Amino acid sequence: MNGNFFQNPTFPGNQLNETPPGNISSQDTLIMEQSLIENILRLNKGKKVKAYVSYPESSAWQNKIYDGIIEQAGRDHLIIRDIKDNTWYLIRMIYLNYVEFEEKINYVNTYNENLNY
Repeated sequence: MNGNFFQNPTFPGNQLNETPPGNISSQDTLIMEQSLIENILRLNKGKKVKAYVSYPESSAWQNKIYDGIIEQAGRDHLIIRDIKDNTWYLIRMIYLNYVEFEEKINYVNTYNENLNY
């Protein structure tokens, strides 16, 4: 890289302890947040996936596919274990384009219904 980095945007009033506007309770807010990518990946921990990743500033690794098992997922990262050679990859979410699941997906929607796709 050329020394540049991607900074997360900040927005006024975007505080974790802030009371949600209107009639939305904090429990409703938590349920709505369950559809975040990181939470969907956590719900599918242990499943086989292909993660499609782009590194825009790399000429050698512009586009890469990681094939393996979801081991962990966080706000800014995804950890995948390649089952062929047992290599572990820590992938920054900022570079993640999409994930292709090879099994049914576990998903909790905004109505707190547990769905399998």
